Amino acid sequence: MLQSWVRRRSSAQSLALRSRIVLESADGHAIAEVARRLGITTDTVRAWRRRFLERRLDGLCDDPRPGAPRKITDADVERVIVKTLEETPKNATHWSTRSMAAAAGMSQSAISRIWRAFALQPHRAETFKLSTDPLFIDKVRDVVGLYLDPPERALVLCVDEKSQIQALDRSQPVLPMMPGVPERRSHDYVRAGTTTLFAALEVATGQVIGSLHRRHRAAEFKRFLAKLDKEVPADLQIHLILDNYATHKTPDIKRWLLGHPRFHLHFTPASASWLNLVERWFAELTQKKLKRGVHRSVQALERDIRAWLADWNENPRPFVWTKTADEILDKVAAYCRRISDSDH
Repeated sequence: MLQSWVRRRSSAQSLALRSRIVLESADGHAIAEVARRLGITTDTVRAWRRRFLERRLDGLCDDPRPGAPRKITDADVERVIVKTLEETPKNATHWSTRSMAAAAGMSQSAISRIWRAFALQPHRAETFKLSTDPLFIDKVRDVVGLYLDPPERALVLCVDEKSQIQALDRSQPVLPMMPGVPERRSHDYVRAGTTTLFAALEVATGQVIGSLHRRHRAAEFKRFLAKLDKEVPADLQIHLILDNYATHKTPDIKRWLLGHPRFHLHFTPASASWLNLVERWFAELTQKKLKRGVHRSVQALERDIRAWLADWNENPRPFVWTKTADEILDKVAAYCRRISDSDH
């Protein structure tokens, strides 16, 4: 057994060392010689030789560490977990460590340790939206197929509208950043009007074709389609990825598409705008230009958007889609199974 403890990879280093001390001593080596061969002190050799002589193999294992006996039983832990998962406090929507400690008769630190051990986070909540589109699987495969394996002699464009972009001016002047002081702005604002950005993101290169309009109707979308038809070389087919917004399916739009057969529309599933890569580009625009922008008029807002769009197209950065349709569908299926199991 001592030799197996020395050889076994899963043995603790301390146990293997103690086993070597006993084996070296059994070979007839003196305490000083064993200490020299193993690179330890003579007191260590003497202590573990004595432990082995007194208690044999059990003497080489660590004794229980001193300390106060355990006060929280397994039943107490189970009671806290069940209460956290199946009940809510009378005066709140979720438990806190203090409210649970009062209800369970434990300390706040004990509740924190139990929650951390079982990864319970009552203070957090996440949102989700599952698509109810009956053609969800087919549409996912269609759109992802265009991302991962686009057709030859064709251009894949992700199209959408960012509507109701507000021209906001703060009610008081913005105070600039200073050493040790961040930029400061008033929490309220004055709204000067809104505009709508129609954008088409080219999947392969990251180039964006944009158009600004004050209204968001089929007429404006038709003008944007005409702009795409003009700017894309005539020898290329055009595959548009867009959502199921009613503006995209009016009779006028359908007639226009019949007259322009090189346009092919691919719709994302209902409630699945995350499939459209142009949404990621809209997030860049919002974060880097609109969120902290100050505009006293719609004209100033549109000038800033056009300037940002031109700057983007000087050095475009394509967004690379990495997940296959099967990976997406498997993840959605696993999520649905987890929700179904939790309901039962």
